[in-house]
Amino acid sequence: ATTKEDAILLPTKHNKKPEPPIMSYPGQFPPGAYPPGYPAAGAYPPQQGYPPQPHGAFPPGAYPPQQGGFPPGSYPPPQQGGFPPGAYPPQQQGYPPQGFPPGAYPPQGGAPGYPGGAPPGAYPPGAPAAGYPGAPGGYPGYPPQAAYPGAPAPGFPGAPPAGAYPGAPAGYGAPAAPYGAPAPGYPGAPAPGYGAPAPGYGATAPGRDPGAFAYGAAAPADLPAHGTVVPYANFNAQEDASVLRKAMKGFGTDEKAIIAVLANRSGAQRQEIARAFKASFGKDLIKDLKSELAGNLEEVILGLMMERLNYQAETLRKAMKGAGTDETILVEILCTASNADIKGMRAAYTAMYSRDLEKDIMSETSGNFRRLLVSLLQATRNEAPGVDPAKARADAEALRAAGVGRIGTDESKFNEVLVTRSFAHLRAVFREYAQMTGSDILRTIEHEMSGSTAKAMKAVVHSVVDRPAYFAERIHKTMHGMGTDEESLMRLIVSRCEVDMVEIKQAYLINYQKTLAKAIADDCKGDFKRVLVALVGE
Repeated sequence: ATTKEDAILLPTKHNKKPEPPIMSYPGQFPPGAYPPGYPAAGAYPPQQGYPPQPHGAFPPGAYPPQQGGFPPGSYPPPQQGGFPPGAYPPQQQGYPPQGFPPGAYPPQGGAPGYPGGAPPGAYPPGAPAAGYPGAPGGYPGYPPQAAYPGAPAPGFPGAPPAGAYPGAPAGYGAPAAPYGAPAPGYPGAPAPGYGAPAPGYGATAPGRDPGAFAYGAAAPADLPAHGTVVPYANFNAQEDASVLRKAMKGFGTDEKAIIAVLANRSGAQRQEIARAFKASFGKDLIKDLKSELAGNLEEVILGLMMERLNYQAETLRKAMKGAGTDETILVEILCTASNADIKGMRAAYTAMYSRDLEKDIMSETSGNFRRLLVSLLQATRNEAPGVDPAKARADAEALRAAGVGRIGTDESKFNEVLVTRSFAHLRAVFREYAQMTGSDILRTIEHEMSGSTAKAMKAVVHSVVDRPAYFAERIHKTMHGMGTDEESLMRLIVSRCEVDMVEIKQAYLINYQKTLAKAIADDCKGDFKRVLVALVGE
């Protein structure tokens, strides 16, 4: 039977007390006092898991002693080997120990002379250069820790040792935040330096020289490029013409046969097929293809039947014809073209439309964007392979003075340097610029310019550093997000399939972790998918 006294102590819906929160740290209340409203010492039942308390009580103000107790108010107990009071316990292997002396936190890495960089051999302060983190023996009171893989080599702050990853350059410091550089150790990763967006931009494709991305060295824009569409080995123009005639004769059209022939012959071979077709059947192959095909497949096949520079000239005309101008196409074609291609496009444009490309560009664009495109149309870029370090430094200083070094921006200086200097020279300029300013040239362009001018200058920079990766990004954007920009996708595939599609495919795989053929197959369908996959190869 419950007595009156028991009833007072037993919780009911009228006298039930809220459960007290568990205290995280001692010393929150005056010594000897529990939080207001708690039962007096001895009334609260001991909690499960604590050592038995005498009569459920423990000395006033003392938190229940832990197993292997420690003096009241001492939290946590000193650890074996000890470290200064207030210092955070050392972490597991692989990270630098915490609790450096005030002001002695390791600075960010950088090359000698680079803003914020540590002097040679002094990373982190007070610690030897070899072995990161912690030199053997560690800091006082810290257990020795294993050296981090790829630790900086003695005498060169932040430089990975030989073998840390493929193509790691020894020597010149890179910008503090290399543009889009993939993590060290990634297959085919470029050497630290200027490279690219969005994740992994500018990563060199497997089989290409990883050191090609070091400033001043040969980059993909300078190396031999390879198309996925190459001359057919057992080519016979007469046989191919007969196959095409059969595919279009009578009721219906055999689109697969047309794709099998025309997507696997070079541009020159397709021209021979057209001549053989007219000679054998008295018919114009282009007209027959127009009458038998439709939609995107027709657009792709007719594009393939044109000579490459004629196709580019036609694309430029379409971009400027009618209301408005597609400035993205102007940037894509003109800002990535070689001197020879620009001259060829200008000649083709005049022959096809009896118009002057430069005059049309001037009438359809304005401001700094127009001046940049007109400069590019002069096809005066120095294409010599050598680099003069003194001239590279002078150009870097000129760009700094024209941008971050003044109020406003002198776009004409950027125009002059980006349009007329060789690719090898520009990479050296970008390196020098990063060391002078602590920022890469792309970030400066984004900050100092806007609109089509910024897009055009960035396209020139991307083309200088890694043209295949630039086109891989452009192709990816046509299929990324809601829907597919089929017109841009086919334009990019048709215009690059005989130029550098092998390198574009490799860059696409590295940057987007999917083969280009798989990406096309996932986004397109039918004969359109079939012809594009045939052009890029599995």
